[in-house]
Amino acid sequence: MSLIQSDNSYRARDLETGCCAAMASACSAGAKEDSIGVSVSSGTGNLPNSFTEETQGYDVEFDPPLESKYECPICLMALREAVQTPCGHRFCKGCIVKSIRDAGHKCPVDNEILLENQLFPDNFAKREILSLKVRCPNMGCLLKMELRHLEEHQLNCDFCSVECLQCQSSFPKNQLQNHMTLECPRRQVCCPNCATSMAYEDKELHDQNCPLANVFCEYCNTVLIREQMPNHYDNDCPTAPVPCTYSAFGCPEKMQRNELARHMQEFTQVHMRMMAQTLRSISVTTTTPMSYLSGLSFEPSLFSHVPPATYDCNPEVENFRETIQQLEGRLVRQDHQIRELIAKMETQSAHVGDLKRTIQNLEEKIAEMEAQQCNGIYIWKIENFSTHLRAQEEERPVVIHSPGFYTGKPGYKLCLRLHIQLPNSQRCANFISLFVHTMQGEYDSHLPWPFQGTIRLSILDQSEGLARQNHEEVMEAKPELLAFQRPAIHRNPKGFGYVTFMHLQALKQRTYVKDDTLLVRCEVVTRLDLNSVRKEGFQPRSTDGAV
Repeated sequence: MSLIQSDNSYRARDLETGCCAAMASACSAGAKEDSIGVSVSSGTGNLPNSFTEETQGYDVEFDPPLESKYECPICLMALREAVQTPCGHRFCKGCIVKSIRDAGHKCPVDNEILLENQLFPDNFAKREILSLKVRCPNMGCLLKMELRHLEEHQLNCDFCSVECLQCQSSFPKNQLQNHMTLECPRRQVCCPNCATSMAYEDKELHDQNCPLANVFCEYCNTVLIREQMPNHYDNDCPTAPVPCTYSAFGCPEKMQRNELARHMQEFTQVHMRMMAQTLRSISVTTTTPMSYLSGLSFEPSLFSHVPPATYDCNPEVENFRETIQQLEGRLVRQDHQIRELIAKMETQSAHVGDLKRTIQNLEEKIAEMEAQQCNGIYIWKIENFSTHLRAQEEERPVVIHSPGFYTGKPGYKLCLRLHIQLPNSQRCANFISLFVHTMQGEYDSHLPWPFQGTIRLSILDQSEGLARQNHEEVMEAKPELLAFQRPAIHRNPKGFGYVTFMHLQALKQRTYVKDDTLLVRCEVVTRLDLNSVRKEGFQPRSTDGAV
């Protein structure tokens, strides 16, 4: 339907009529761009004295398509708050009021005189339009409903566009949770090294500068934390490049630190010649030669083997040279002693390193032997528990692993993992989480896998007397889970247990923490596969009877 309907009789109208039609057309074009509040002056019609409306009709997809009789001639959309004129035309309430005020008191269709107080609501058309079926405008939503229910549907539609509070991007409502937890560049993550919380998009830059991150020395491949690396380069790294000690006198050589002593020994004569040239450059007329020498950055041992000067010297300079010759002999002997001490120190350092490794191996063996004595019942003492609670209150992650223990001898090797969930965690805030992990053990090749059995986890009540109430949970192993498969690394990264094992408030109800220590008990009963021999195709041999 066109904005203005005209026939041949209208073509004969005068210029004034044409101007009115042009104004109506301009009003129609402007109606799609503006959405303003309008007010109707007082009158005797059916409209109220003032109102605030959208100036355009319903811009939605009708199914079946909208009939032309329900279409506003100005905005070309479905009539919103339909009103009818005395000349029989229907318009959106906001569209026609704006047209009358902007283009004059005339009907935009036939240019008949039209005043605001002559408009009256068309409730029949309004009911008909609100009963028409429309499609949800949200991409991905296939539902259809009556127009009257569209607004309510859009408030709850899973496909409506909502804004991510973290990155301010728009997403369908049903994708927002997944986006905020897995995809949002501003989602909060924690550095595993320094426990600092940051946005995900900032983590890469943080990892490049984290002072507690493990890094490799680029020269000797030693693993250190980043903040220790500058001191390692300057003092400890045996393969870091260092300049010759005589570089102040012109030696251009650079070498690894562990080769510096050999270089000093092999090029002693070269270094002495460089030192002699430096001494010759000292003016014999200098009244205070010692002040010049004190400003040079070199070792006193550099004066050894300096050839005597061939030029005439006054007595003061001669005495100065004799003093240097006496001192250089002492310094050369001290230099040799220092080299011998360095060699002894390196030998002793290697011996100490061997002793430390031996002690570490013995401690590991003792810990393994102690773990084998548990026989499936292990009590884990978590000391200084208040420090973990303070870290949780400061929103720093708390993750603790217990030492390993065996279910028997032979038996499976397990360990416990305890989390104290942060106050802002979803669904598990302020809970203690408790999990069991399988570990690589001494008897893994002789045991059936996956692990099968019953596990009882307890936080022990340390009250005095018999009225103790331990907080316990019992779980059955599920062989199909990765957590119970034979571990391929030192500790299986997958665990099995309870995310919401115990709320922190429950710790205050009984004496679960005593002397700043929390006791966690784990009791394991395994179910070894007694039929494994038969399953492999072997049949039991009959006995010979009593003898």
